[in-house]
Amino acid sequence: MAHPEAGTASIADDVEDAVVRPDGDDDAGRPPAVANPRRALAVVIGVVFIDLVGFGIVIPILPFYVRSFGVSDAFIGLLAASYSLAQFLAAPTLGRLSDRIGRRPVLLASLAAAGLAWVTFGYAGEAGARFGTVAALATLFASRTLAGAMGGNIAAAQAYVADITPRDRRAGALGLVGASFALGFVFGPAIGGLLAADPVVARADALLPAVVPATAYSLPSFAAAGMSFLAVGVGFVFLEEPNRTRPPDELGSARTTAIGQFRDALDSVALRPLTVAYFVVAVAFAGVQVMFIPYVADAFGYDATAAAFLLTYVGVLGAVNQGVLVGRLSRIVPSRTLVAAGSVVLAGALVAIPATGLVELAAGDVAVGGPAWLTLPLVALLVALAALSLGNALVNVSLATLVSASAGDAEQGAAFGVTQGASSLGRTVGPPLMAVLYTVAVASPFLIGAVLLVPVAVVFGRGVAADSTA
Repeated sequence: MAHPEAGTASIADDVEDAVVRPDGDDDAGRPPAVANPRRALAVVIGVVFIDLVGFGIVIPILPFYVRSFGVSDAFIGLLAASYSLAQFLAAPTLGRLSDRIGRRPVLLASLAAAGLAWVTFGYAGEAGARFGTVAALATLFASRTLAGAMGGNIAAAQAYVADITPRDRRAGALGLVGASFALGFVFGPAIGGLLAADPVVARADALLPAVVPATAYSLPSFAAAGMSFLAVGVGFVFLEEPNRTRPPDELGSARTTAIGQFRDALDSVALRPLTVAYFVVAVAFAGVQVMFIPYVADAFGYDATAAAFLLTYVGVLGAVNQGVLVGRLSRIVPSRTLVAAGSVVLAGALVAIPATGLVELAAGDVAVGGPAWLTLPLVALLVALAALSLGNALVNVSLATLVSASAGDAEQGAAFGVTQGASSLGRTVGPPLMAVLYTVAVASPFLIGAVLLVPVAVVFGRGVAADSTA
C-alpha cells in the first residue's frame, strides 16, 4: 500500500492499490467478484470516462445554444432541470435494477440510449429552422430528458466498483471513478470548444452530407453521441458482470418507486443525513453548474472556446484531487471530517467566483507577468476554481464512501441510486432557481449556494466531534 505521505502517484498505481485485499480485511474470506479485479476496475473507469468525455463536449456550447434561439437565460436553468429531474426519477430505478439483473446490462443499455439522445440534441437547430423556436426547444428538452434518465447509470457504475473492491479500499476506488469524471471534463470541454471553432465548422460543412447539419452546436453534439456509442463498444467487449450477493425477491416487491425508495432512505438513520446532504450540495452547486459559463461570458467576455479551456483546467485539477489526493487523505482522515472540510472550502470558492468580476472591473486587463493574456482577474478566477475543485472532490468522494459503508453488499446499487437521485433532485430544483436569480443579481446564485453549504459543514462537523468524544 502506498504511504499517505507519498508525493505523487499515477492513476494506474492507484487502480492496483484500490483493489488489493489485504490479509485480515473483513472481505478476506469472500471470493473475488471478478476474475481480474484490477482490469475490471480499469474497464469500468474507462467506460465512465468515455461517457463523461461525451457529456463534457456539450457543456461549453449549451448556454450559447439556448441563447441562439433568442430566449431568456431562464431556459438554461430549465433545460438543466429537465436533465436532472429525469435523472432523479431514473437513478433509484437503475440502481435497484442493476442489483437485480446485473450491472453490465444496465450500463450498456443506458449508454446506447444516451447516444441517441445526443444525436437528437444536435438536430434541435434544424428543428428550429424548419418549425420554429417552440419545436427547437421541444427537441432540446426531449433529448436532455432522455439523456438525464440514462445519466442515472452512475449509480450502477458506483455499485460495480463497490462490488469488486474491499470496504477499506472503496474510498480510493470511488475516488478513481470521480477522477474519471474529472478527466472527462479535461478532454470533453476542450474537444467541444475545438469543434465549435469557426474553421472546424466551416471544414465540416464542406465535407459532411447535407442531411448532417454542421454548426458550432451540432458538431459537439454528434461527437458526444459518438463517445457514448464508443463506451458501449468498450463495455460490451471488456466489461464482465461481477459475482455478488443479490437481493431476495421480496426486496423488489415493496416501494420500488423513486418516492418509496426515498422514504426508505429517510427512515434509515445511516442514509438520512447522506441523502439530505447530497440534495443540499447539489442545490448549492447548481449556480456554478448552470450559470458559470454565462457568468464568464458576461463578466469576462469569453466565448465557448475560452470557457471550454477553463472547464478543462477544472477537470485537470479534479482528476488529481479525486484520483490521488482524496483517496490518500481518506486513509488517515475520517470521511465525515473530509465532508465538513470540503463544504467549507467549497463555500469559500463560491463566494470568490463572483468576486473575480469585481477584480475584472477594478483591474481590467492588467497583466501579472508572463503571457499578456495572464491578467490579474484571470489569476483570481483560476485560484477560485482551484478551491472549487478541491472542495467538490472532498465532499463528493467522501459522501460516496459513507454511502457504500452504510449499505449491505446486496443493496449497494439501491443505496447509490437513492443518493444519486437526491443529488439529481437538487439539480432539478437548483438550476431554475439559480438561473432566475442570475437575471436579478449576477452574484446571487453563487452566494446563496455558499450559504446552503454551511449546515452541511456544521452537521458533519458535529458528527466528527461526537465520534471523537464517544
